[in-house]
Amino acid sequence: MLWEPPSERVRELIRQGAELAVRPPEDWLRELDAATLSGPHNRQLADDPVMAAATRRANRSNLLFWAAANVQAPGHRVPANVGPPQLDIARDLVRRGLNETALDAYRSGQAVAVRRWTEICCGLTTDPAELRELLDVSSRSIAAFVDDTIAAIAEQIAREREELTTGSHAERLETVSLLLDGAPIPVGRAEQRLGYPLAGEHTAAVVWTDGPEVDLAALDRAAELVAAACGDRRPLTVPAGAATRWVWVHGRPDPELLRTRAAALPEVRIAVGSTAEGLDGFRRGHLDALAVQRMLARLASPHRVATHEEVELVALLTADPKNAAHFVRRVLGALETAEAEVTDAVRVFIAAQCNASHAAALLYVHRNTLLRRLARADRLLPRPLAENVVEVAAALEVLRWRA
Repeated sequence: MLWEPPSERVRELIRQGAELAVRPPEDWLRELDAATLSGPHNRQLADDPVMAAATRRANRSNLLFWAAANVQAPGHRVPANVGPPQLDIARDLVRRGLNETALDAYRSGQAVAVRRWTEICCGLTTDPAELRELLDVSSRSIAAFVDDTIAAIAEQIAREREELTTGSHAERLETVSLLLDGAPIPVGRAEQRLGYPLAGEHTAAVVWTDGPEVDLAALDRAAELVAAACGDRRPLTVPAGAATRWVWVHGRPDPELLRTRAAALPEVRIAVGSTAEGLDGFRRGHLDALAVQRMLARLASPHRVATHEEVELVALLTADPKNAAHFVRRVLGALETAEAEVTDAVRVFIAAQCNASHAAALLYVHRNTLLRRLARADRLLPRPLAENVVEVAAALEVLRWRA
């Protein structure tokens, strides 16, 4: 796509606008993210927490790249953005078996960017001729930049796909994919390719990061922590994307030990699946770990480590976030926004089978203190706790895990 260089006046207007765009308001970025992650064609991106985070990073990178280029050389053609966020997208698409059509999400974001840029332009000049030239040049510049960036990422996807078909990582990922899909691969051959026995008791985990930067060493360290938490010296770790590791270990990791040690890796999150025997356990545990991962992302949960055993009920209750939010409001009423010491008192009291002495000991408070907090909770609840223990317990678990 070619165009005549803009006039000196319009170049100055583009530079002024780009200086504003290089510091976009947060609501612009949220709108851009929503556009690229909405719609049926982008469902696979939106449903995968790692892919959604990578898409958000790429959105911000593209916006700032185009704006910064126009601060330096206003009106010139902006080269394709092939920085780390775009390379991460390419790797993740390939490792999840997706193709270049997923890049159409950038087109959705382009429409938002053009609309926001038009708002900026209309605030820079009231001269009709200047505004016409400004919008014409910049809209074609944005279109060319998006086209070139998509083409560059598509080339990187082709290279990543070729690389994935060779080497030990590729062989392990292919073997794991076959096992998860239920393909009739002989167990002995699969064990040889993986270097991991498929007999015995397995626990699967998903280790990932949704932070602005991907620290590969931290991801690998977190995968090692999962194994160390159950004493397995021969775990199976498979890079499933630029920011994801799939892990299998023999045995059941100690969740509190894992949580304590993972605190040193604040950008990494760990979802631990169920524990079960044999090949079926290998598959089931992985599916459960993915369910935990999706739940943490769906609830924007602040928790960095979660196990399927802890959150299975919450994952089921929050499959539809709007209905889950309505359920919590209906059941808890004003208790939903009460102090944490009050909601924790109710949750622990129920977990202690409504034994006040036991619950007080678990909370390290005097029994009378606990009773006062329970009485306050009863005043806040729409129905007394004694009449609605099960629903209150479920609602409090949702409250505990969501943001």
